[in-house]
Amino acid sequence: MAVSFTTSVKKMIGDRVPESAALKPHHVLSKSGAFSRFRNIHASWNHNMDGSVIPVFFKVAALVLRGKLKFPDASPPTVAVRKPTFLSSRRASKDLRATWLGHACYYVEFPSGLRVLFDPVFEDACAPVSFLGPKRFTERPCSISEIPIVDAVVISHSHYDHLSAPSVHEIKKHHPGAHFFVGLGLEKWFRSCGIDKVTELDWWEDADVTLTPNAPPAEAKSAPITARFSCLPAQHSSGRTGFDKDKTLWCSWGVSSEGKSVFFGGDTGYRAVPESIEGDDYAPEHADLPVCPEFKQIGALRGPFDLGLIPIGAYSPRFIMSSVHANPFDAVEIFRDTRCKRAMGIHWGTWVLTFEEVLEPPRLLREALGRRGIEETGVFDVCDIGESRDF
Repeated sequence: MAVSFTTSVKKMIGDRVPESAALKPHHVLSKSGAFSRFRNIHASWNHNMDGSVIPVFFKVAALVLRGKLKFPDASPPTVAVRKPTFLSSRRASKDLRATWLGHACYYVEFPSGLRVLFDPVFEDACAPVSFLGPKRFTERPCSISEIPIVDAVVISHSHYDHLSAPSVHEIKKHHPGAHFFVGLGLEKWFRSCGIDKVTELDWWEDADVTLTPNAPPAEAKSAPITARFSCLPAQHSSGRTGFDKDKTLWCSWGVSSEGKSVFFGGDTGYRAVPESIEGDDYAPEHADLPVCPEFKQIGALRGPFDLGLIPIGAYSPRFIMSSVHANPFDAVEIFRDTRCKRAMGIHWGTWVLTFEEVLEPPRLLREALGRRGIEETGVFDVCDIGESRDF
């Protein structure tokens, strides 16, 4: 029988933070001084995205009606799906092992024995109710019950393609010891779901975690496992209803455990591209577009990382989506800024969320890597859903 572990969490301000972090410029206060919401603070954000989504909807609808946008064909074959193979025990490998479970969901097995699940959404539809919203065009590679161990779950933000109530309840059912790490403001939602093993963090805050075997050491033959979970900035938004826009924090994350580290980009934009720019916005004449400086800070203060899980999809039309979703060219810059040694592409291949062809992200990723003189395979790569890679 596998030894069970007790998880203890110590929350703290990170010891390597930018000077501006103490001012919390991403917090918005009301006139009374009470907290109101969160915001994106850099010139890389298009502030037209701060308001209602209705004008955006009508602009996209107009482009579709004029034939300038076409819905992508998601009929098979698209991304291959295979049954995942997980490690046989906690200390079965000296490598970091990462398995893509679709969209932004990754399962990472650390050589320390730590097992972390990132942004798990196992439903067919990423929507408030199952008959609304985009439907999967690739199958789930497995169920939550088939994942052998989940010590921690990391959530980037509250949008339905990254946070699923049914999946959260399934994790609680099959992995009752799992501890959830979330951005500021989301703890209340988890507690309303009956989950009390949850820690919320602000940008640049850390949580030190110790997993202690419940059996006596001689019997358990297992030492405690230690890890650090770091809540880090991203450029995005949040909301699950029409009344809670930006009330909870969107984040990227760093997770390190006994010598191995992962950067999880979650869902983020990198720079806002205006509507006046058509075609290649990474052409030399557009080099002056502002980029989000947070990623270089992450790399300088928390890097390097052994593995980056970096979003590459859901970016068309570019002038609307660029503030919130990285395209492959952005992803390569995030990879470089955060000082990841290697990376895998996430946030593609599962739901049709935007208008690019469903297999375009990996194709453009190869082009973006080539422009930067980076090897096209093995450094920043993509894989089949359900496939594992060692790092």
